[in-house]
Amino acid sequence: MDRSVVPFGKPRGERADAVRNRERLLETARELIAEYGVEHVTMDGLAERAGLGKGTVFRRFGTRSGIFQALLDAAERQFQEQVLSGPPPLGPGADPVARLVAYGRARIAFLLANHAVARAALDRAQPIPAGDASVSQLHIRVLLGQADVRMPSLDGLSIQLTAALEGPLLLYLSMSGSSVPPTRDVDRLLGDSWQALVERITATP
Repeated sequence: MDRSVVPFGKPRGERADAVRNRERLLETARELIAEYGVEHVTMDGLAERAGLGKGTVFRRFGTRSGIFQALLDAAERQFQEQVLSGPPPLGPGADPVARLVAYGRARIAFLLANHAVARAALDRAQPIPAGDASVSQLHIRVLLGQADVRMPSLDGLSIQLTAALEGPLLLYLSMSGSSVPPTRDVDRLLGDSWQALVERITATP
């Protein structure tokens, strides 16, 4: 099993009906987002559409932003499963440099695709807006070691590369009026830049 990333894991100690309610609410939230957009998803609307009491929604998510954080966490788990056991080069079995390139391109696509949910997940009490950058940092650090990159500090380099990978989304989210979905050009440009950076760093001197 690939240990270069650490999965979130499933919630433990929940009753079967609680798990079903949670999944039902998350699926309903996805339907509402697809139909009406993130900005029109409310606690009341989610409860009504799911056929559950409003109290159930509050117990599961606490706040409106909690709905989107739960959606983001679920998407993160799916993404990590692809890294852990999906086909190469994103999953195991490819050259580590190819995996680094594939991971960056896939991660950029994931972050941009989920930008609206990430923005809605913002909580004033939680200044970090989206995702779990530490997972990217760990995965990148392992792949750098497997690629036998000769640098003074692979730990420091993995932190810098994580910032280069996750940072553009943070900057995008911090911009006012950034509710317009990113274009494919942004995805391509960031992906190409990431590949050029990785190939430069991992090139044999």
